[in-house]
Amino acid sequence: MSSRGFDLTQLRTFVAVAESGSVSAGAERVFLSQSSVSEQLKKLEERAGQPLFVRSKQGVTATPAGSRLLDHARRIIAMSEAAFEDLQGRSLDGELRIAITDYYRPLDIARILKTFSEQHPRLKLHVTVLPSAVIDSNAGDDASFDIGLSLRLVTGNIKSGSRRADAQSTVVRREKLLWVCAADASPRPATPYPLVLLPSSCQLQRFVVKLLDEHKVPYLVSHSASGVAGLQLALRAGLGISCLNESSIGGGVAACAPSIGLPALPAVEFHLLPGRIGESERVSNARTALMRLFS
Repeated sequence: MSSRGFDLTQLRTFVAVAESGSVSAGAERVFLSQSSVSEQLKKLEERAGQPLFVRSKQGVTATPAGSRLLDHARRIIAMSEAAFEDLQGRSLDGELRIAITDYYRPLDIARILKTFSEQHPRLKLHVTVLPSAVIDSNAGDDASFDIGLSLRLVTGNIKSGSRRADAQSTVVRREKLLWVCAADASPRPATPYPLVLLPSSCQLQRFVVKLLDEHKVPYLVSHSASGVAGLQLALRAGLGISCLNESSIGGGVAACAPSIGLPALPAVEFHLLPGRIGESERVSNARTALMRLFS
């Protein structure tokens, strides 16, 4: 009797390619050559009996069948990992408090946390969105959270944030920082540049203002948003320009043309804060599991 299921390794590769948008980027995520990834995708499509991706010079996009399989594949992988962790005695239960910056993959974070919950169904999550400066400054033993993920600017060899956290934290992701505006905005915005900013408690927004002042770029604050979601709405509405990391650029928002003369921006890194002295094995295991999903 022939098997009617899918190969788990091929599903992992398929998810990596679908989420990263290209075969090359997906290959890096699963530590395989592009030719090996292409061969796995070919076999998976043969097994599915229909195309799973539309391929172009810009990368790959899931077909309707690919999108359906992607939902199934994520659940299958999560259940497989949950079963393995349970049999190894590492299944997590109890409560876990997570503090996370809202700059981190806002279009994907709900799915990431859902996957984590599916892998550890007996674990109750409490997730709080906080400014990175607050996360870093509360990284001590009396913090209101168990695990923190913050954003740091990378300027030369210096990273912003707590020295203690910088020295011991784990970089899970690095992204470009870009000037952004409404996708249909004029390629030559009026000056002074209208800025859409977050409150001054946001280190990234403080950096933007300082950078423009140093380069003597004329600007005015046209709108103040309370969080990244509000910032995206204001940008889509054409209320001004701002800067966002790549994974925060949603629909209706695009990178500004280099010709408008704004200063170059540094990269940003997302740091998973280190464990605390005496923390429980449950929290340590959860941090390790989240590290795999956050990267």
